Amino acid sequence: MGKEVIDLNNIEWLGHSSFRIRGRDLIYIDPWKVSRPEPADIILVTHGHHDHCDVSTIAALLKKDTVIAAPPGCASKLGDRIVTMRPWDKRLIRDTFVEAVPAYNTDKPFHPEEAGGIGYIVTVGGTRIYHAGDTDLIPEMSRIRADIAFLPVSGTYVMGPGEAAKAADLIGAGVAIPMHYGSIIGSEDDARRFAELANCRVEILRKKGKKS
Repeated sequence: MGKEVIDLNNIEWLGHSSFRIRGRDLIYIDPWKVSRPEPADIILVTHGHHDHCDVSTIAALLKKDTVIAAPPGCASKLGDRIVTMRPWDKRLIRDTFVEAVPAYNTDKPFHPEEAGGIGYIVTVGGTRIYHAGDTDLIPEMSRIRADIAFLPVSGTYVMGPGEAAKAADLIGAGVAIPMHYGSIIGSEDDARRFAELANCRVEILRKKGKKS
């Protein structure tokens, strides 16, 4: 992949699958129970489950010109304010290029492909950052290229450490950050197991972006 441009200190893990990215825009992905909200420029929602589409947290992050992007299934919760995105859609949102990619389970009932859940690739300062959403290892990952990847590792509802390590290989990530653990399901042991299996650099973040 290309040279890593973004400072990892500008990426904050807010717990579970929630991230804040500081670039020209202040971007939140799947904000959930954010304790110290800062007004967002862009909010990206991967699917309609309550721990990803948290209406009360999103409301606390809004300012007059905040843009919310989400799949159509979130419209009933977020209303007509959203910019609708489906797999493989690409948009320039404010100053950030945003791509939607598929996210679904292959052998579990929780996130069926037909539900239309998505992940995102955002380009920040020349760096492609991939948030996988709630997904298993899926064939479409062979079409995804990213410098930094946020990958779920807790298993049960999403892929586990082994699948996540294979996903990091498929997309050619230079840096991987594990997510989807430590709240509803999964623990830091899952993140550490992923780090052992992955062939790329892995950063295990503490909440609010502190490294372990």
